[in-house]
Amino acid sequence: MEYLALVLWCFLVALGGGLVGLVLGNLRLPLVLLLASSPATGAGTNIAISGVAATAAASSHIRAGRINWRLFAWMAPPSVVGAVVGGYVSGVLPGDVLLAVIAVVLLYSSFDLWRWKRPAPDPAAPAEPRLDIRAAILSGLLIGVLGGIVGLILGSLRMPALLRFVGETPQRAVGTNLAVGVLVGLAGALAHLPNAAPDLELLLIGAAASIPGALLGARLTGRLSEAQLIRAIAVVLFFTAIGCLAQAVV
Repeated sequence: MEYLALVLWCFLVALGGGLVGLVLGNLRLPLVLLLASSPATGAGTNIAISGVAATAAASSHIRAGRINWRLFAWMAPPSVVGAVVGGYVSGVLPGDVLLAVIAVVLLYSSFDLWRWKRPAPDPAAPAEPRLDIRAAILSGLLIGVLGGIVGLILGSLRMPALLRFVGETPQRAVGTNLAVGVLVGLAGALAHLPNAAPDLELLLIGAAASIPGALLGARLTGRLSEAQLIRAIAVVLFFTAIGCLAQAVV
Protein backbone atom coordinates (compact mmCIF):
# COMPACT_ATOMS: atom_id res chain seq x y z
CA MET A 1 0.00 0.00 0.00
CA GLU A 2 2.87 2.37 0.74
CA TYR A 3 4.41 1.79 -2.69
CA LEU A 4 1.01 2.18 -4.34
CA ALA A 5 0.62 5.51 -2.58
CA LEU A 6 4.09 6.52 -3.81
CA VAL A 7 3.19 5.62 -7.41
CA LEU A 8 -0.06 7.59 -7.33
CA TRP A 9 1.44 10.62 -5.61
CA CYS A 10 4.49 10.76 -7.88
CA PHE A 11 2.24 10.63 -10.94
CA LEU A 12 -0.01 13.45 -9.70
CA VAL A 13 2.92 15.64 -8.62
CA ALA A 14 4.65 15.15 -11.98
CA LEU A 15 1.39 15.89 -13.83
CA GLY A 16 0.95 19.23 -12.09
CA GLY A 17 4.63 20.04 -12.36
CA GLY A 18 4.82 19.31 -16.08
CA LEU A 19 1.84 21.60 -16.66
CA VAL A 20 3.30 24.68 -14.97
CA GLY A 21 7.02 24.07 -15.46
CA LEU A 22 7.79 22.98 -11.90
CA VAL A 23 9.12 19.70 -10.55
CA LEU A 24 7.38 20.09 -7.16
CA GLY A 25 9.85 17.84 -5.38
CA ASN A 26 8.93 19.38 -2.02
CA LEU A 27 5.42 17.94 -2.38
CA ARG A 28 6.91 14.51 -3.04
CA LEU A 29 9.64 14.71 -0.39
CA PRO A 30 7.59 13.94 2.78
CA LEU A 31 6.37 10.60 1.41
CA VAL A 32 9.83 9.66 0.11
CA LEU A 33 11.35 10.50 3.51
CA LEU A 34 8.72 8.33 5.19
CA LEU A 35 9.69 5.31 3.07
CA ALA A 36 13.46 5.89 2.96
CA SER A 37 15.91 4.37 5.41
CA SER A 38 17.29 7.78 6.48
CA PRO A 39 16.64 11.48 5.85
CA ALA A 40 19.84 11.81 3.81
CA THR A 41 18.88 8.83 1.65
CA GLY A 42 15.38 10.24 1.18
CA ALA A 43 16.67 13.66 0.13
CA GLY A 44 19.04 12.15 -2.43
CA THR A 45 16.33 9.82 -3.76
CA ASN A 46 13.82 12.63 -4.05
CA ILE A 47 16.10 14.96 -5.99
CA ALA A 48 16.99 12.08 -8.34
CA ILE A 49 13.28 11.42 -9.01
CA SER A 50 12.86 15.15 -9.60
CA GLY A 51 15.61 15.04 -12.22
CA VAL A 52 13.88 12.19 -14.05
CA ALA A 53 10.51 13.98 -13.96
CA ALA A 54 12.10 17.20 -15.21
CA THR A 55 13.78 15.32 -18.07
CA ALA A 56 10.50 13.76 -19.17
CA ALA A 57 8.60 17.06 -19.10
CA ALA A 58 11.45 19.01 -20.72
CA SER A 59 11.50 16.58 -23.66
CA SER A 60 7.93 17.59 -24.53
CA HIS A 61 8.71 21.28 -24.15
CA ILE A 62 11.74 20.88 -26.43
CA ARG A 63 9.53 19.48 -29.18
CA ALA A 64 7.07 22.34 -28.65
CA GLY A 65 9.84 24.97 -28.86
CA ARG A 66 9.24 26.35 -25.36
CA ILE A 67 12.90 26.46 -24.23
CA ASN A 68 15.10 29.53 -24.54
CA TRP A 69 18.45 27.84 -25.12
CA ARG A 70 20.46 31.05 -24.77
CA LEU A 71 18.94 31.69 -21.35
CA PHE A 72 19.43 28.03 -20.45
CA ALA A 73 23.15 28.32 -21.29
CA TRP A 74 23.53 31.24 -18.89
CA MET A 75 21.36 29.95 -16.05
CA ALA A 76 22.11 26.22 -15.94
CA PRO A 77 25.86 26.30 -15.04
CA PRO A 78 25.54 28.52 -11.92
CA SER A 79 22.46 26.53 -10.89
CA VAL A 80 24.45 23.28 -11.08
CA VAL A 81 27.39 24.76 -9.17
CA GLY A 82 25.02 25.99 -6.49
CA ALA A 83 23.31 22.59 -6.20
CA VAL A 84 26.67 20.83 -5.75
CA VAL A 85 27.78 23.31 -3.08
CA GLY A 86 24.44 23.05 -1.30
CA GLY A 87 24.53 19.27 -1.38
CA TYR A 88 27.94 19.19 0.28
CA VAL A 89 26.92 21.55 3.10
CA SER A 90 23.47 20.04 3.56
CA GLY A 91 24.45 18.47 6.88
CA VAL A 92 25.68 21.75 8.36
CA LEU A 93 22.85 24.26 7.94
CA PRO A 94 19.35 23.90 9.50
CA GLY A 95 17.15 22.68 6.67
CA ASP A 96 13.89 23.39 8.52
CA VAL A 97 14.71 27.09 8.85
CA LEU A 98 15.59 27.27 5.16
CA LEU A 99 12.31 25.58 4.23
CA ALA A 100 10.37 28.11 6.28
CA VAL A 101 12.14 30.99 4.53
CA ILE A 102 11.49 29.39 1.14
CA ALA A 103 7.80 29.00 2.05
CA VAL A 104 7.51 32.71 2.81
CA VAL A 105 9.11 33.60 -0.53
CA LEU A 106 6.79 31.22 -2.35
CA LEU A 107 3.72 32.71 -0.69
CA TYR A 108 4.78 36.19 -1.75
CA SER A 109 5.50 34.98 -5.29
CA SER A 110 2.11 33.25 -5.46
CA PHE A 111 0.14 36.38 -4.57
CA ASP A 112 2.38 38.53 -6.76
CA LEU A 113 1.81 36.33 -9.83
CA TRP A 114 -1.93 36.08 -9.12
CA ARG A 115 -2.17 39.85 -9.63
CA TRP A 116 0.08 39.77 -12.71
CA LYS A 117 -1.13 41.52 -15.83
CA ARG A 118 0.65 41.78 -19.14
CA PRO A 119 1.99 45.32 -19.66
CA ALA A 120 0.46 47.40 -22.40
CA PRO A 121 2.27 46.73 -25.70
CA ASP A 122 4.94 49.25 -26.69
CA PRO A 123 5.15 49.71 -30.48
CA ALA A 124 8.80 50.71 -30.15
CA ALA A 125 9.74 47.65 -28.11
CA PRO A 126 11.61 44.76 -29.79
CA ALA A 127 9.67 41.62 -30.71
CA GLU A 128 11.78 39.51 -28.35
CA PRO A 129 11.79 40.48 -24.65
CA ARG A 130 15.03 41.91 -23.31
CA LEU A 131 16.27 39.42 -20.74
CA ASP A 132 18.29 40.27 -17.65
CA ILE A 133 21.11 37.72 -17.91
CA ARG A 134 22.77 38.89 -14.70
CA ALA A 135 19.54 38.18 -12.80
CA ALA A 136 19.43 34.73 -14.39
CA ILE A 137 22.98 33.91 -13.26
CA LEU A 138 22.59 35.22 -9.69
CA SER A 139 19.16 33.69 -9.11
CA GLY A 140 20.31 30.37 -10.59
CA LEU A 141 23.30 30.23 -8.24
CA LEU A 142 21.37 31.19 -5.10
CA ILE A 143 18.41 28.89 -5.78
CA GLY A 144 20.80 26.07 -6.65
CA VAL A 145 22.53 26.37 -3.27
CA LEU A 146 19.23 26.42 -1.37
CA GLY A 147 17.92 23.45 -3.32
CA GLY A 148 21.07 21.43 -2.79
CA ILE A 149 20.86 21.98 0.97
CA VAL A 150 17.24 20.88 1.35
CA GLY A 151 17.30 18.21 -1.37
CA LEU A 152 15.02 20.00 -3.84
CA ILE A 153 15.39 21.35 -7.38
CA LEU A 154 13.37 24.42 -6.31
CA GLY A 155 11.98 25.23 -9.72
CA SER A 156 9.15 26.82 -7.71
CA LEU A 157 11.58 29.62 -6.80
CA ARG A 158 13.27 29.72 -10.20
CA MET A 159 9.97 30.22 -12.04
CA PRO A 160 9.04 33.55 -10.36
CA ALA A 161 12.63 34.71 -10.90
CA LEU A 162 12.38 33.91 -14.61
CA LEU A 163 9.11 35.79 -14.93
CA ARG A 164 9.76 38.80 -12.71
CA PHE A 165 13.51 39.43 -12.71
CA VAL A 166 14.79 37.82 -15.90
CA GLY A 167 11.79 38.90 -17.99
CA GLU A 168 11.06 35.67 -19.86
CA THR A 169 7.61 34.96 -21.32
CA PRO A 170 5.43 32.47 -19.40
CA GLN A 171 5.41 29.76 -22.07
CA ARG A 172 9.20 29.70 -22.53
CA ALA A 173 9.80 30.16 -18.80
CA VAL A 174 7.97 26.86 -18.23
CA GLY A 175 10.19 24.88 -20.61
CA THR A 176 13.44 26.64 -19.69
CA ASN A 177 12.83 26.15 -15.97
CA LEU A 178 12.35 22.41 -16.45
CA ALA A 179 15.44 22.13 -18.67
CA VAL A 180 17.56 23.78 -15.98
CA GLY A 181 15.94 21.47 -13.44
CA VAL A 182 17.24 18.42 -15.32
CA LEU A 183 20.88 19.40 -14.72
CA VAL A 184 20.20 20.62 -11.18
CA GLY A 185 18.57 17.30 -10.29
CA LEU A 186 21.53 15.35 -11.65
CA ALA A 187 24.04 17.55 -9.83
CA GLY A 188 22.08 17.44 -6.58
CA ALA A 189 21.80 13.65 -6.68
CA LEU A 190 25.55 13.29 -7.28
CA ALA A 191 26.33 15.77 -4.49
CA HIS A 192 24.32 13.69 -2.02
CA LEU A 193 26.23 10.48 -2.81
CA PRO A 194 28.98 11.10 -0.22
CA ASN A 195 26.34 11.40 2.51
CA ALA A 196 24.02 8.60 1.43
CA ALA A 197 23.31 6.85 -1.86
CA PRO A 198 19.72 7.06 -3.17
CA ASP A 199 17.37 4.18 -2.44
CA LEU A 200 17.32 2.44 -5.84
CA GLU A 201 13.97 0.73 -5.24
CA LEU A 202 12.23 3.98 -4.34
CA LEU A 203 14.02 5.77 -7.16
CA LEU A 204 12.85 3.27 -9.77
CA ILE A 205 9.25 3.29 -8.50
CA GLY A 206 9.09 7.08 -8.24
CA ALA A 207 10.73 7.64 -11.61
CA ALA A 208 8.48 5.13 -13.40
CA ALA A 209 5.38 6.86 -12.00
CA SER A 210 6.66 10.38 -12.64
CA ILE A 211 7.56 10.00 -16.33
CA PRO A 212 4.00 9.52 -17.71
CA GLY A 213 2.65 12.23 -15.39
CA ALA A 214 5.31 14.74 -16.49
CA LEU A 215 4.74 13.98 -20.19
CA LEU A 216 0.98 14.41 -19.87
CA GLY A 217 1.32 17.65 -17.90
CA ALA A 218 3.75 19.14 -20.43
CA ARG A 219 1.33 18.38 -23.27
CA LEU A 220 -1.42 20.27 -21.46
CA THR A 221 0.72 23.42 -21.10
CA GLY A 222 0.05 24.58 -24.65
CA ARG A 223 -3.70 24.42 -24.11
CA LEU A 224 -3.68 27.22 -21.52
CA SER A 225 -3.69 30.89 -22.38
CA GLU A 226 -0.92 33.07 -20.97
CA ALA A 227 -3.20 34.42 -18.23
CA GLN A 228 -4.44 30.93 -17.33
CA LEU A 229 -0.87 29.61 -17.19
CA ILE A 230 0.20 32.42 -14.84
CA ARG A 231 -2.80 31.77 -12.58
CA ALA A 232 -2.06 28.03 -12.57
CA ILE A 233 1.56 28.71 -11.58
CA ALA A 234 0.37 31.02 -8.78
CA VAL A 235 -1.98 28.38 -7.38
CA VAL A 236 0.70 25.68 -7.49
CA LEU A 237 3.19 28.00 -5.77
CA PHE A 238 0.66 28.63 -2.99
CA PHE A 239 0.20 24.93 -2.24
CA THR A 240 3.94 24.39 -2.60
CA ALA A 241 4.50 27.01 0.09
CA ILE A 242 2.04 25.25 2.39
CA GLY A 243 3.92 22.00 1.78
CA CYS A 244 7.24 23.66 2.66
CA LEU A 245 5.80 25.07 5.88
CA ALA A 246 4.39 21.68 6.88
CA GLN A 247 7.69 20.00 6.13
CA ALA A 248 9.62 22.59 8.14
CA VAL A 249 7.33 22.11 11.15
CA VAL A 250 7.37 18.31 11.01
